[in-house]
Amino acid sequence: MRSYQPDLTPPWKRSASVPEVPAEPDLVVEEVSTGFCGAVIRCEKTAQGPTVTLEDRFGKHRVFPMEPRGFLLEGRVVTLVRPSAAGPARPARTASGSVAVPGARARVARAGRIYVEGRHDAELVERVWGDDLRIEGVVVEYLEGIDDLPAIVRDFSPGPDARLGVLVDHLVPGSKESRIAAQVSDANVLVLGHPYIDVWEAVKPSSAGIAAWPVVPRGQDWKTGVCRALGWPENTGAAWQRILSTVRSYRDLEPALLGSVEHLIDFVTAPPE
Repeated sequence: MRSYQPDLTPPWKRSASVPEVPAEPDLVVEEVSTGFCGAVIRCEKTAQGPTVTLEDRFGKHRVFPMEPRGFLLEGRVVTLVRPSAAGPARPARTASGSVAVPGARARVARAGRIYVEGRHDAELVERVWGDDLRIEGVVVEYLEGIDDLPAIVRDFSPGPDARLGVLVDHLVPGSKESRIAAQVSDANVLVLGHPYIDVWEAVKPSSAGIAAWPVVPRGQDWKTGVCRALGWPENTGAAWQRILSTVRSYRDLEPALLGSVEHLIDFVTAPPE
């Protein structure tokens, strides 16, 4: 009979076991050495060993070796392994890339709000972040322009427990929008934006099924000019529904919009200091 040999390795030198997780497509993990966070795109077998390709929220791809204890999954160290042909069902994701919470009820609305310029902006935010916003209890309202933003902020009466986030179109240096935004200096208000003339441009052209967004001469209505240049009927409402129908997740949007919206959500949901 084989005699029992006790493990005399000091506890602090023992490697704790970690779970092995199949690298299923869309699984969101963080690589421990670089902090790169992204969704699994594919796994490959190479001469140096298996690798996994991750895509972050800005569409950037990086390839990593599938080393033991090499990734974090929702804050826990895990070892990624190649999925089997019939692996377990992967976690469902919202359109923003967050882990879906089955059966979650909408939270009672917070006092804080996110204001956007128009209906199309609100519909796009709802399309991608709607599930997240309901769980967080964040209401999005549209303003039909920001010409009266300073007065709107005063009427809102922001405070530490009622923060206001504002998403502005065409927020670039020297623009009318940047001058209006500069008039807001409340610590409980965050004004962010994107560089596009209209939120339509925040949809990637490849997702919208076009080569590029047309350049519309100054003095023309931009949306109507886009429809003309693309050979679409000059019905901007119908054109927007056509564009919106192509948006399935955050991957269909430009990074400049993604970063601003997620920063605003974090701002209005942060606990009072």
